[in-house]
Order: sequence, then C-alpha cells, then structure tokens
Amino acid sequence: MNISHFFGYLFSAFIGISLGLIGGGGSILTVPILVYLFHIEPIIATSYSLFIVGATSAVGAFQKFRDGFVDVKRALVFGLPSIFAVILTRKLIIPALPQLIFTLGSFQLTKSLFLLLIFAVLMVFASLSMIRGNSFLSKVISVHSKINIPVLILNGLAVGTLTGFAGAGGGFLIIPALVFLSGLEMKKAIGTSLLIIASNTFFGFIGDIGLYERDWALLISISSIAVTGIFIGHWLSHKIHGDQLKKGFGWFVLATGCYIIICELFLK
Repeated sequence: MNISHFFGYLFSAFIGISLGLIGGGGSILTVPILVYLFHIEPIIATSYSLFIVGATSAVGAFQKFRDGFVDVKRALVFGLPSIFAVILTRKLIIPALPQLIFTLGSFQLTKSLFLLLIFAVLMVFASLSMIRGNSFLSKVISVHSKINIPVLILNGLAVGTLTGFAGAGGGFLIIPALVFLSGLEMKKAIGTSLLIIASNTFFGFIGDIGLYERDWALLISISSIAVTGIFIGHWLSHKIHGDQLKKGFGWFVLATGCYIIICELFLK
C-alpha cells in the first residue's frame, strides 16, 4: 500500500463520521478522495462515489429510522422524483456528453474536467451551508408546517440531477428543503435526508451498470471503512454538539473545493 492509498483509507472513515455526526458533508469528500488519493478518473470516481455514499447513508438511515427520526412520507415525495432524475442523468445525459466539450485557446474543457468542476462548485456551496449552520432553519420550522408538494418535487428533481452529475448525496440541499418546504424539525430532516441520499445514490449506481468496469475490492474496502465511520459518528452525535464541528468541517470542504478549482484550471 502506498502513502496516498493509506491516506485515502484514513479519510474514508471521515465520510461516515461526518454523515453520522452532522447528517451530511461526508459524501462531498468521496470524489476528491477517489481522484486525488486513489488516482481514479473523475467519471469513474463519480460512479464509485454513488456506491460508497449509498452504502454508508443506508446504514445511517437505518439507525435514524430505529430512533424515530425518519419521515417516510416526505422521503417518498422528495425521493421518487430525485431517483428519476439521477437515473436519467447517469443513464442518458452523462454518456451523451462529448469527451471534449469545447476548446478556448489552449484551454480544453473535457468531460472529466467538467464533472470535476461541477463537483468542486457543489463543494463550495455545501461548505457555505455548513459554515452558516442550522440555527436559522430551526427558527423558521414552526412557520412552515405544511408540505409544499409541487416545490418539494421540483427540489427532488434538482437534487437528483446534481447527484447524477457529481456522485454526491446533496444533503446540504435536501435538509433545508425538508425543513422549509415540509415543516420537518431538524433531527427528522437529517434522518430523512440520509434515506433520500441512500436511495438516490444506489439507483444512480444501478444506472451505471454496463457503462463502466468496477474494482469491487476497492469499493467494498472503502465502503466498509466509511460504514464503520458512520457508527462512530452516530455514537459521537449523542456525546458532542455538532454545530461547531460542522462549521470547522465546512471550512475544510471550502478549502478542498477551492483547491480543486485552482488545481484543475490553473496548475495543469
């Protein structure tokens, strides 16, 4: 095992720890870990990420369901359109993208670079959501007590499309949507979000069947470490208040997203 793989497995634990402790953010680490530490092509990395995030989120969702923090009705309203969008994106849209999207002087926007930049921008927005925290959301829950089904469905379609492109769960978008548009309190929004993420990513991975070869040994090893991490995060969630940790993790994700953008656009 070389040094980059060692750190790859080490950071894989934080995928689960973050999901278990603060209900999101961990999946945003998966693609950078796969690309920069395991040296996997970005297109393949998004496919691998769907499996890893799906397995980890499914375990977390089961834990939250057992504790009574999953709203199945809202998960279906949001999740079914999201699943449709992620399958459509993985099965039709991404394979249809040309390998070279456009050229501007010496700059070439390839399919791999395009997906990596989408992911990096998603990381920046996710980090800002984590840095700002959930205190504002908690204050407005009582104002929005009814399910806004049409807008919730549209949000599901948008999140599914982003999940399909980036291979990340999109919890930073799902949780505010569940709070604002369906009146869920924060703990239930986090648990319901994990169920939606698990469904989206698993169906997205299924949509990739026949498109890419897979290293199952690598997938299972990383997923196992991430799942172990979510048990640790779930345990820590009963011991540690997650708001300050979420902000610190948000700054880390922001730095990583900015690094990817700078590295891919200016340092290559």
